[in-house]
Amino acid sequence: MSAALLHAVWNLIFKKTNGGLPLVWLVSLASAVIYLPFVIWQLAQSQASLTGVMYGFALASAVLHLLYFIVLQIGYRKADLSIVYPMARGTGPLLSATGAVLFFGERPGWMAISGIVLIVTGVFIMTGLKLRLSDDERLKTGIVYGTITGLFIAAYTLWDKIAVTDYNVSALILTFASMLLPLLVLLPKAVKEKQEIRREMRQHWKHIVVIAVLAPLSFILVLMALKTTPVSYVAPARELSIVFGVFFGTGLLKEADAKKRIIAAIIMLLGISFLAMG
Repeated sequence: MSAALLHAVWNLIFKKTNGGLPLVWLVSLASAVIYLPFVIWQLAQSQASLTGVMYGFALASAVLHLLYFIVLQIGYRKADLSIVYPMARGTGPLLSATGAVLFFGERPGWMAISGIVLIVTGVFIMTGLKLRLSDDERLKTGIVYGTITGLFIAAYTLWDKIAVTDYNVSALILTFASMLLPLLVLLPKAVKEKQEIRREMRQHWKHIVVIAVLAPLSFILVLMALKTTPVSYVAPARELSIVFGVFFGTGLLKEADAKKRIIAAIIMLLGISFLAMG
């Protein structure tokens, strides 16, 4: 639950900044500075060597997280938080749980399966997705970007599960790699848009620091859970953040269809309860 709340909070802040890639770069820079001492401390304590396998898993994980972050920020700029966020967090666990059954041989019980179904049903109710899509372009944009984001969530969840359980890769190292890669990939854009970087720092430096702390921490907590718990349970359970995200979007950002989205969030919460009992 703590990871879910942290995740919803930093997404709310990210949405409110309405920032682009310069903001992503600044968040990555701040995260790297904040978490570097912890990485150094962990390496010194464990006296572990950085093997080729660890580099490989960390690099692939970082690429998936970067793509997730880029698609997410585009979605937030083009559509509502209370559509993009639950759509992403709803399709993500569905695909993760499916992948866990196919690739890891996990067999969730009927209660867990019912919970997953309820979560996905809640997403469909929340987005207003029917057999025929609405003419609302903002809604359709939110559905598209939310679904693509969910694909990347599933991809990095399954990949990170293999890394932390089968190869004992540190959750902190995996997360730190996802901070470093954007610094390198987006550096040319950051240099080119120095004025935008300065503007973001002046206007949103507090937001940047908070996101830089909460985003990696929420990922680390999930990776720690994946180390001892099946993906088909962890991936949907973390989506309690959907409920927080909807209340933030409808309550604080005054987004439309509040009643429908809150009802859908309650259905998702019921699904999460089923999952926990399963």
